[in-house]
Amino acid sequence: MMRTRPLKVALLGCGVVGSEVARIMTTHAEDLTARIGAPVELAGVAVRRPSKVREGIDPSLITTDATALVKRGDIDVIVEVIGGIEPARTLITTAFEHGASVVSANKALIAQDGEALHAAAVEHGRDLYYEAAVAGAIPLIRPLRESLAGDKVNRVLGIVNGTTNFILDAMDTTGAGYQEALDEATALGYAEADPTADVEGFDAAAKAAILAGIAFHTRVRLDDVYREGMTEVTAADFASAKRMGCTIKLLAICERAADGESVTARVHPAMIPLSHPLASVRGAYNAVFVEAEAAGQLMFYGPGAGGSPTASAVLGDLVAVCRNKLAESTGPGDSAYTQLPVSSMGEVVTRYHISLDVADKPGVLAQVATVFAEHGVSIDTVRQTGKDGEASLVVVTHRAPDAALTGTVDALRKLDTVRGVASIMRVEGE
Repeated sequence: MMRTRPLKVALLGCGVVGSEVARIMTTHAEDLTARIGAPVELAGVAVRRPSKVREGIDPSLITTDATALVKRGDIDVIVEVIGGIEPARTLITTAFEHGASVVSANKALIAQDGEALHAAAVEHGRDLYYEAAVAGAIPLIRPLRESLAGDKVNRVLGIVNGTTNFILDAMDTTGAGYQEALDEATALGYAEADPTADVEGFDAAAKAAILAGIAFHTRVRLDDVYREGMTEVTAADFASAKRMGCTIKLLAICERAADGESVTARVHPAMIPLSHPLASVRGAYNAVFVEAEAAGQLMFYGPGAGGSPTASAVLGDLVAVCRNKLAESTGPGDSAYTQLPVSSMGEVVTRYHISLDVADKPGVLAQVATVFAEHGVSIDTVRQTGKDGEASLVVVTHRAPDAALTGTVDALRKLDTVRGVASIMRVEGE
């Protein structure tokens, strides 16, 4: 039987995503009612600038007092799309205390304080859903948490930031330099005025922490994620990648160790073979490649940011939370039962592509090879070009612990015949 009394929803934030959530709630009201089993009503919208005209939203719903809104007691679901750590964290916990479940798109907060927020949700018998926090419209968290709940996920490898993928794709396809590609991304609205969170990997690292925690049923915090930005990637790196049959992507990589006793999470630029599905992800799109024991290899692909895609994920969570509310139940919560330790980056086994500027004279290659051997790193391929006393030496290694590779590079810098290390990049996706 359809319930006639509406479920009340409050929005915290009404920017690009929040305004789209409000629009869809209004234009798709009948469909949402049918899917949920009860009507949903927008009961309040907390904003910082109340004077701004918000088309389609009743001005009487607008308030600047977000705390009072979450404390009302008659709100069933809070949708938090303001971002940042505070006041979002306090508002969410206050919402739980006053009877509301929460749908959030706040990746930074979930990555940093997910454990405490989940504990608060359980304490008060509420839901905390955040599909929109990772990869926009792409259904990813729910498949990992529910569809693959009976399987063992070993690896999650993905492009989870559209801005960086747009920039790297432009560098790859047009030969543009980093700054030129960034300027294009900014002009088209793909990059913020301050792109630091994207290009230095902070955004992707937060998403990696969330994905690793869910995939491996263990506690992975933002500080556990190794992070390396992409601002040093050059056109020369792409030329080297092409000679190897590769391209370059900023990847979020979450892995279970071979012995199953630990996990790692990292974000950094990497060369991947053109034959890998992620290599064909263009523009501002996101894609995540999941490897599980029974399911095998799965790929999730789609728009990872923007008002409509993110609002789609928010509304999906809203429907699920409202259904739970009607059934007087809650959905899947935090799962960290394995309590696996998170290993450091130095323990990760990977490959390196190292470009060296060296003196063009006999014996240089032998010296370089000796350094690799002394650190227990096996060389896969070597390419040397040069003239007029100067040369470029490109070495691609076999897989080795990252600490050994880092030690190798440090030792190479001390050789008299090595003028400099032009670039260092990991190779993934074999």
